[in-house]
Amino acid sequence: MYSIGMSKAPDTAVTRRGQTVIPAAIRRRHGIEEGDRIVWLDDGATIRVIPIPSDPVAELRGAGRGEGLAQELLAERGRDRERDA
Repeated sequence: MYSIGMSKAPDTAVTRRGQTVIPAAIRRRHGIEEGDRIVWLDDGATIRVIPIPSDPVAELRGAGRGEGLAQELLAERGRDRERDA
């Protein structure tokens, strides 16, 4: 385990072929299963590993529910009309 601030992060080794293992707890938490794809984001200072959902559209479905976005859009359009008049 590797300490980052107050939390402990699991560490893994990299093989000669550049392979590593995603710890089981992380796989379970993020629903990563055999055959799933991940993307590696390298910003030059850190590396982030992001799981890619098998169906990204289904994964996002309902993500904005309850935020009142339609009402907000209609109100914004009304303000635009008033400003342009």
